[in-house]
Amino acid sequence: MILYSIIMFLTAIPMGAVSLAIYRGKTDLIHDYHQTKVTDPAAYGKAFGKAMLIVSAALFLSGVIGLFGDSEMVARIAVAVLFVGLTLGIACIIAVQKKYNNGIF
Repeated sequence: MILYSIIMFLTAIPMGAVSLAIYRGKTDLIHDYHQTKVTDPAAYGKAFGKAMLIVSAALFLSGVIGLFGDSEMVARIAVAVLFVGLTLGIACIIAVQKKYNNGIF
């Protein structure tokens, strides 16, 4: 599980950095076609950054749980946390897109 944790950390850290950059206003990191109808880029960036931070936190938390051992139960909990966090984060990203862009694309 140590390799799993390392992979989760190496994925969560850059994603967290990108989400913070988007939160702080660098909405150019989001592809243009996702922002075609956005009228308030500052609010959109903050909301999108928060949603991406949820995904990053799920990756990080799953990696932390993976450090608790090599048992099957720990692996199941880590993967469950990962799937729940990813689902929640993606749902938040979709909600942000619908609210600020009047649709997913």
